[in-house]
Amino acid sequence: MPDQPPSTHESALVGREENLALLQRFFDASTSGKASGGSLLLVGQPGVGKSALLDAAAAAARASARVVRAAGVEFEADFSFAGLHQVLLPLLDHLLDLTDHHRSALSVALGLSDGMPSGRLVVAAATLALLRSAAAYQPLMIVIDDLAWLDRPSTQVLGFVARRLEGTRVAFLAALRSGEQSYFEQAGIPLMQVRPLDESTSAELVRRTFPAIADGVCRRLVAESQGLPLALLELARELSDAQQSGVESLPKTMRLGRELRTIFAARVTTLNEPTRRLLLLAALDGGGDLRILRQVDDGRDDDALRAAEQARLISVDTESHRLVFAHPLIRAAVVALATAGEQRAAHRTLADLFGDDPDLHVKHLAEATTEPDEEVAAALERAAYRVLGRGDPVAAVTSLLRAAELSAAGADRARRLRQAAWIGADVTGALGDVASLLAQAQRADPFPESSLATAVLAAFVLLNGDGDVDTAHRLLVTALQVTEPSDVPARILDEAVHTLMMVCFVGDRADLWRSFDLVLQRFGSDLAPIQTVAATTFGDPHHSGHDTLARLDQIIARLHYETDPAQIVRVGIAANFVGRVEGCRNSLLRVVADGRRGGAVASAVTALLMLTDDEFLAGRWDAARRLAGEGIALCDEHGYPLLAWPGRYALALIAAAEGDDELSKALVAEMLQWAVPRGASIVATYAHHTAGMAALGRGDGQEAFGLLAFVNPPGVFGSREAYALWTMLDVVEAAVRSGHRDEAAVHLAAAVSGNHAAISSRQAYLCAGAAAMIADDQHAPGLFDRAATMVEPHQWPFERARLELAHGERLRRLHLVTAARVHLRTAVNVFDQLGASPWAARARTELQATGQRRRSGADDASELTPQEHQVAQLAASGMTNRQIGERLFLSPRTVSAHLYRTFPKLNVTTRAGLRDALQKQVESSD
Repeated sequence: MPDQPPSTHESALVGREENLALLQRFFDASTSGKASGGSLLLVGQPGVGKSALLDAAAAAARASARVVRAAGVEFEADFSFAGLHQVLLPLLDHLLDLTDHHRSALSVALGLSDGMPSGRLVVAAATLALLRSAAAYQPLMIVIDDLAWLDRPSTQVLGFVARRLEGTRVAFLAALRSGEQSYFEQAGIPLMQVRPLDESTSAELVRRTFPAIADGVCRRLVAESQGLPLALLELARELSDAQQSGVESLPKTMRLGRELRTIFAARVTTLNEPTRRLLLLAALDGGGDLRILRQVDDGRDDDALRAAEQARLISVDTESHRLVFAHPLIRAAVVALATAGEQRAAHRTLADLFGDDPDLHVKHLAEATTEPDEEVAAALERAAYRVLGRGDPVAAVTSLLRAAELSAAGADRARRLRQAAWIGADVTGALGDVASLLAQAQRADPFPESSLATAVLAAFVLLNGDGDVDTAHRLLVTALQVTEPSDVPARILDEAVHTLMMVCFVGDRADLWRSFDLVLQRFGSDLAPIQTVAATTFGDPHHSGHDTLARLDQIIARLHYETDPAQIVRVGIAANFVGRVEGCRNSLLRVVADGRRGGAVASAVTALLMLTDDEFLAGRWDAARRLAGEGIALCDEHGYPLLAWPGRYALALIAAAEGDDELSKALVAEMLQWAVPRGASIVATYAHHTAGMAALGRGDGQEAFGLLAFVNPPGVFGSREAYALWTMLDVVEAAVRSGHRDEAAVHLAAAVSGNHAAISSRQAYLCAGAAAMIADDQHAPGLFDRAATMVEPHQWPFERARLELAHGERLRRLHLVTAARVHLRTAVNVFDQLGASPWAARARTELQATGQRRRSGADDASELTPQEHQVAQLAASGMTNRQIGERLFLSPRTVSAHLYRTFPKLNVTTRAGLRDALQKQVESSD
């Protein structure tokens, strides 16, 4: 905004001395010294004086710094990088200072040149480099008003920049209305609250600006304005001299609120037609281009501009050489006052004016068009893909939807609707919108020539609705069978094959995967490298050879430079079963952050749930719960039930490990209820694995083995059974604890034969632990020790504690009690830290059985041997002799002998009496 005349400007700043001093300190700290640079947000309600403070800060800064002004414009909020263009346009003479990579990224993003678009992160880094370069010559101050109305790509880039200005000599100052939603990332940026004036200061402002005003009138204005300077001054200006002096009575109602715009509108209506036309053109343009002046009254623009300036509505900013409104509400009032016909005529004029800018030209042309027009629709479609290339899929969807409205032919309308649905499916996160768009496309053209993109979207909608896996699979396979690689863009082919892979994973059946293998054979050479890698590392990780894993590692190494959320997530998916998600962690966090700011929601959900798994394996279960909860909430909000199940599965596993049987069973029931009718076998697998782990935790080896053998039959690591990698140790442990040692040995042999240890360090550790579990007494201790050397203290704590428990149990059975205690104490400590209560209780029982008890017992109980005490506790819990034997590696006959000796020692005759006797022993020890 331009500087106002001194008297008015000074009046608007009455009572703002503290704010002005703070702004001066901010500017001084941000632009002096090598380590300077900083950001500040002014926050306050409309009319409180934020714009006046920005003007004052800019005016003061011009004495020693270069000042760049920009403002958000409601009518440009969907125009990609319009705000960034305002900020950087005065600085483009520094483009040559940048690297080729950064110069190209900014040139393409701002529409200055054609070329391959760069990701948002690259554009942000290039913007920061440009600002740093400009500030090297002279300190720089960026001032932005109405930040919330900047377009989303600009706010995301500027949010990135504003948090990284240390050492740049750049001061970033912006204003934002209280409570207003914005894509600007405010985290870590200091805020300055601009509060309403108190009564005495409000009165001082009125009297300084209008010295002749009567006291009663002043009090009325102060009461009506509620401390808002803009309201105070504009209400006073609406009064005649007689009303200000108290000679004439005041209006009965003067409340501002929604009427402030009415005040501005009333001021507009008093102007002649050329001046109103000038204001409308400036309001709809948003950029303040001075060429607008030549479009008014046959080029005689002086009178129109002079009239608008005298009405204190608009002026020419001498610094930026742009038309600027005195307040954003004026722009809104001007547009609201114009008829639909007047607005269309203005847009048509602007379309002609900006004929050299294809994006601006078609934007205004589309607004001026009411009837179907294929030429305009085609231009909008081309503009949509230019915008998409600059990294703004939301604006691309908006353009495609408008292009569909203007399409003359049903087939063209349907194609554009499908394209909008395609782009919007991941970004908007609203599957209902996708389904609606597909239905509209179907009505416009029931027999589309190309159905691959439609099949992908329909499959996604089906799987997240009431559809089933087989129908989704059939849709995709049929569409792929009639598609040639040259028929569709490469990105659609990749998406189709990726979606089919996920459908096969969810269905978890060999016949589904056979169709996928045929598709892969046909299109393999036409697919992106990550898709061909994922087909093995995710779809069939048992056969992930050295070359495939090396290719994946190379892709992960370059992931830092990837900015497309969908691509980052696909790399994470490829890394999932082969133990490489940790290498993708930072990039996945970027996807999550983008989703939280309103970016790609579906990608963010998948990233959240992959990070949940990583946190679970790392033993950070509270963090896993938080991430899973956030992912599930997003799925519930946007209608992605299928994507939510990995999160619910993680919560169920944690609940099972912690002994929360009620929650674990409830989640298992939900999984089965949802999965079975839809043929989503992988979700049923989640349910059985959870139930099996709950049984294993409470020491019920027989039940655990039955459930886990259903998930993964011993000795079977078939093609496309990716999940079996994660459950290998669980199946072996359940088999050993239930007396199925032969089945455990067969299962491990199959893993060794498949060279699972070469897939990842975690798989190598699990294979080593499983080998120790099934080894004979002579070799087991050494194998457990060997497995322990393969893991760092912080790695995979749950599995590590389980192996420590198994090691201690084996040593105790070999009567090596001192050594056993070391491992059992470790198991107790780790399980306690995790909150794995059932496992910790089992480890404590084993530790007590070595003769180390937490409390000394009563005389009668102290006569029990450690083994007898352990058997008595398990019998008191209700376990049968067989179950006790499985837990303690004893025969049922040996258990019976222990109980035979225990009963008389405790003076009981039944198992029911054991509980009371042991409880009395605990109470007496207390």
